[in-house]
Amino acid sequence: MSAEWLRWVRRGGPGEQPGGSQEPGPRSPPAAPCYRRPKFLRGGGGGGGEESPRGRRAVRGTGPERPLPWGSGYAEVINAEKSEFNEDQATCCQISIRRRELGLEEDKEWLILCSTQFLTGYYWALFDGHGGPSAAVIASNYLHYCIKQKLEEVAGAITEARPPMHMSGRCVCDSDPQFVEEKHIRVEDMVVGALENAFQECDEVIGQEMEATGQTGGCTALAALYLQGKLYVANAGDSRAILVLKDTIVPMSCEFTPETERQRLQHLAFLFPKLLDGEFTRFEFPRRLKGDDVGQKVLYRDYFMEGWGYKLVEKADLKYPLVHGHGKQARLLGTLAVSRGLGDHQLKVIDTNIEVKPFLSCIPKVNVFDFTLHDIKENDVLIMATDGLWDILCNKEVAHMARSFLAENRTDPHRFSELAKCLVRRARGKKIGHQWMLDDGREASYDDISVFVVPLHNRDEDC
Repeated sequence: MSAEWLRWVRRGGPGEQPGGSQEPGPRSPPAAPCYRRPKFLRGGGGGGGEESPRGRRAVRGTGPERPLPWGSGYAEVINAEKSEFNEDQATCCQISIRRRELGLEEDKEWLILCSTQFLTGYYWALFDGHGGPSAAVIASNYLHYCIKQKLEEVAGAITEARPPMHMSGRCVCDSDPQFVEEKHIRVEDMVVGALENAFQECDEVIGQEMEATGQTGGCTALAALYLQGKLYVANAGDSRAILVLKDTIVPMSCEFTPETERQRLQHLAFLFPKLLDGEFTRFEFPRRLKGDDVGQKVLYRDYFMEGWGYKLVEKADLKYPLVHGHGKQARLLGTLAVSRGLGDHQLKVIDTNIEVKPFLSCIPKVNVFDFTLHDIKENDVLIMATDGLWDILCNKEVAHMARSFLAENRTDPHRFSELAKCLVRRARGKKIGHQWMLDDGREASYDDISVFVVPLHNRDEDC
């Protein structure tokens, strides 16, 4: 991504054309990204002011005065004073995609989200920040621009029955179409590749912005794109998306944590041991080893192992493990609870010079759902949420709530917004004394919680 394009988007995108005259005199350093709530919550009655009074953790959501695409619902609540800000962010918009002609510069009119559309997609995204809200704010501003750009680069290919070997359609070798067919390269593979490239590019943008403004932190990213009759869900982190259909639940993402990506992380440490700087061991043990374990054979796992074996403990094995802890307590390098996400370019293990970023992947796993293969019913929905919801409610509980609520409120035109609020309230629980508790006596979520509920039945078939 060019520096000029980044400067242009930072200045406001279509509102100001790049390449214009500059004011004379010294340039001020770039301003840090402003903390704010999602644009579709601001200025509407559904957004309802600020989170204050903080102790009540009021649920905010979309209202009828500012409808989202497809009548989607959104709701959020701030954490229980874990941090000063709600570190979640959300974006929802329509993306107009035009064919990018070869040879045009990046700052031409094709970048503008304009009405002359080649293809139209719909986009929903959630970003769960850590170490501050800045990375999530930047990602919510830029990821859809990156996706638009990458889709426009392959727009000619995604309108063909099968992507051509050459973007121009030229056939250098008579068997080019055969090679493409043998590789089973489909149109949806081009969209998946565009999403993967967009996440990579957005991560670079965040790194540049954070370095320029002296900010730190990172975020997870969960994005859904509807295009040409298919739903693409791209996830980098521990947020989650599920499809709640009439008779089934379809998981559309999987969480990326130090535990779920143990082998990838260990393999990286095996290939590049200097990344651990002699401070960590790549091996996994059931517990942190002690001096008395030296010389004994104990259970262990390495990067090539799904199962367990026994290892003769050496002194070097007493170092802190690369992946340590279990469940929500698992940490990468004793620092992060996720293994994929955006940002964290400046993050180092405390009291060391060990960088965490080499172990973090910004590349999402993309799952695809083809609507043409399913009979979508009136109450079928996509539910996207940050981990504040899923830490408390499992897929089955969320699906049961969704089906029951939508069946009981069939005539309410705002039922998807209300369902989002109900899910957030359920996971937030009620404040009893100094604690937040669920109705069944379990501890509720103290985290930020953000939820999209996207109805699928009345989608735009022309995208």
